[in-house]
Amino acid sequence: MLHLPILRAGTAYRSLMVERLTDVRSGEPVAEVSHALPGQIARDLRRAAENRRILAERSAKELLEICRRAARGFGEAELPLGETTQTPAEYLRQLAATAGIPESLGRRNLEKIAGVLTEMKAVFGGLTRGLDPAILDAGWGVQRRQLSFQCQTDSLGAILPNNSPGVHNLWLPAIPLKVPLVLKPGSAEPWTPYRLAQALLAAGCPPEAFSIYPTHHGGAVEILLRTGRSLLFGDTATVRNWSDRHGVQIHGPGFSKILFGPDAAARWRKRLDLVVDSIVANGGRSCINASGVWLPAHGRALATALAKRLAAIEARALDDPRAELAAVPDPEVARRISALIDQQLASPGAEDVTARWRGGGRLATADGCTFLLPTVIYCKDPHHPLAHSEFPFPFAAVVEVGADEIFEAIGPTLVGTVISDDVAFRQRALGCRLIERLNLGPIPTHRISWDQPHEGNLFDHLYRQRAFAMAS
Repeated sequence: MLHLPILRAGTAYRSLMVERLTDVRSGEPVAEVSHALPGQIARDLRRAAENRRILAERSAKELLEICRRAARGFGEAELPLGETTQTPAEYLRQLAATAGIPESLGRRNLEKIAGVLTEMKAVFGGLTRGLDPAILDAGWGVQRRQLSFQCQTDSLGAILPNNSPGVHNLWLPAIPLKVPLVLKPGSAEPWTPYRLAQALLAAGCPPEAFSIYPTHHGGAVEILLRTGRSLLFGDTATVRNWSDRHGVQIHGPGFSKILFGPDAAARWRKRLDLVVDSIVANGGRSCINASGVWLPAHGRALATALAKRLAAIEARALDDPRAELAAVPDPEVARRISALIDQQLASPGAEDVTARWRGGGRLATADGCTFLLPTVIYCKDPHHPLAHSEFPFPFAAVVEVGADEIFEAIGPTLVGTVISDDVAFRQRALGCRLIERLNLGPIPTHRISWDQPHEGNLFDHLYRQRAFAMAS
């Protein structure tokens, strides 16, 4: 059987403790994964400073070139995987088998990740606000004035999710930023971190840059406590206990939204395709998918048209090129999510508008998998719990609330797309502290740019600028 080892500073290690990954369709075994114990992780991290020293010997310019070369390998090459190899087609099949991500969506994510690697120089420039990479090599330099940046850690930990391969783009810039990675892959999705590591190693990256530890909760805690800086991906319950801890950058639910101004609400039909795309792209599984559409009028009409469009999306086999929905690997989780939505619908002020169009329940099966079908909720009450909910499938609440109240009522919003030419409304959007990434104009919430992070800034997380002067 295929075996995925632990990677300890680039060296494969087969553990006596293994867990089996099974196919979400049949329950048949797909692979065994070596698991790391907390003590092993703690011992390995004693070498973190040495691992960083080896990576830092490479110039930032050279590491950017390594990323560019790795893009082709990740997207096209047959790469090592344990004691065997993996082609891109095998990667997509394995990703579908254990994480329920259709091959069509997996291919789009593969292309997106390869694109980020290709454009890493632009990503680096955006994160550092145009810093000359040579300044990181020397520790100081002159760019309009004398500058010095100090790295705050010897490693970057990341507790990774299962929902979408695209999230791995967030830790990739650590390589040209000269910080080794300590990754805990998602329990059902080790494929992307392994493939990325092998692509970068094949392109010339020092092996000391990569440690991959499949592990349980105790091992994840060890990574968060022992790496000086880390990224934590998860739902509200997962990230709650770490939200105030210095050095842990939280990547939880996004609650991203599309906001119509008073001048644009009546013209919602013109933007219906944008709304659909923002909700459905990538199977609706990303924090940058829209989970809310807020507008001061015409909410029911928009919700009805949106429900008709989304109800036409069917559950399909994972190898069907038309597939738009990801399977829920554990059917019981799907049932609990659907039951929670129904329970909250029992409170007045919200209505499942898709129910009349889909001709059945929210749960569906296809190809041996369980799916949650797209759901549109119309909320007359902006305080209803479903107006502020997010789920790992295409789900959105259409909320009707006065234009003067929108920016106080929306709650935390990772991406806010504002559709309005009203000057006062746009100025209020610019001043709204609840919106992290702001799109002014018809930009889908899931569209990101190479040179601007949509959540946090990895350079600011890893480095601090210090006061600096050098005598001439």
